[in-house]
Amino acid sequence: MLAMILAAAELAKLGASIGAGIAAIAAGIGIGKIGGSAMEAIARQPESTGDIRSNMIVIAALIEGVAFFALIVCILALFV
Repeated sequence: MLAMILAAAELAKLGASIGAGIAAIAAGIGIGKIGGSAMEAIARQPESTGDIRSNMIVIAALIEGVAFFALIVCILALFV
């Protein structure tokens, strides 16, 4: 019985670690795609640089917020 409880605790730590890694990788990919798309849009319409840049920053901040939330949930899963 004790072995099953310890095994479940280890699986929870493994799952939380994998979840944190996936959240960080997904945020990096998302922000990279935003940056690439913004650079392409600026190259196509240089006169809209300010609008594109401000929208890019807002969207990147939202993605980082979601990634930070996912990391906090994974860290809480380790200790709770």
